Amino acid sequence: MIVTVTANPAIDRTLALPHELARGEVQRLTGSESQAGGKGINVSRALRASKLDNLAVFPASADDDFTHLVEAEGLRMLPVRIDGKVRTNFAVTETDGTTTKLNEPGPHLSADEATALVAAVVTASRDADWLVLAGSLPRGLDSSFYAALIDAVRAELGEAAPRVAVDSSDAPLEALLASGTRVQLIKPNAFELAELSGVADGDALEADPQLAADAAGWALENGADAVLATLGGAGAIYRDADTSLFATPPPTRVRSTVGAGDSSLAGFLLASVTGASPERALAQAVAHGSAAASLPGSGVPSPEQTQPDLVSITHLALTGDHSNSTATSTKENAS
Repeated sequence: MIVTVTANPAIDRTLALPHELARGEVQRLTGSESQAGGKGINVSRALRASKLDNLAVFPASADDDFTHLVEAEGLRMLPVRIDGKVRTNFAVTETDGTTTKLNEPGPHLSADEATALVAAVVTASRDADWLVLAGSLPRGLDSSFYAALIDAVRAELGEAAPRVAVDSSDAPLEALLASGTRVQLIKPNAFELAELSGVADGDALEADPQLAADAAGWALENGADAVLATLGGAGAIYRDADTSLFATPPPTRVRSTVGAGDSSLAGFLLASVTGASPERALAQAVAHGSAAASLPGSGVPSPEQTQPDLVSITHLALTGDHSNSTATSTKENAS
């Protein structure tokens, strides 16, 4: 079982354009849809599509529109009551897959609401395989919240505490890695990894998987046991103390990148709970992300819509030495 925590959830509204976005002009949409969102919710949705038991924890009142949307989807949930309203985020998608996001600020959580959220996560984490902390933090929660939350879970559950995966950025992720609290996995994109590590920039990391793996090495020295970094259409890299991998997706017609990274994380977790090798888990991550990008809006794929056997896996140098010529490329067919 996997527990996802979305501390700053949102109602995601996707607006589809039949052409490029033209600033300052009236434009007519070809469609729109609203659904419960936030990174943790997206991961839960993708896990449910793969029939993997999971529980979504988030701060929202029982009568919030967000809670009703989660309930209507049939996602298992544990809402933690707050006084504020869940925000709405807008994603404007163009026909070539370009997505522009407009995000409202989240509600302000009180100290008592923060305490209740921690208690709910501790309770939910009993018997869980993974605890996924995803997205930004709402106003009222300090950037150290993720570290404090992980410490609380481990203090209560001890050796029975689940493995922890974090998909966040900026101050919350930086504070976590600086806290001394280790996590089993972080999942940045190329731009987040560049900002975090100080290695080059996001465009450079997307263009050079070895450079991205080198940047991931920084995270291993600063609180992460492993890094799964998505590199946009180029694929993804996985790095831990013993393994450095790059995965290239099969050709994909991109319809929307909304939630593709969240589906990648779900694919990795789906494989990991079955004891899959890092190669196979990375292949499933890229297959999930690629399949999600081929769907409209923020759709998530079922396992039948993914093609992990068509993902190409390259073993990269662990040293970060670009003169190393030992890299090899194979089609992923690990069991």
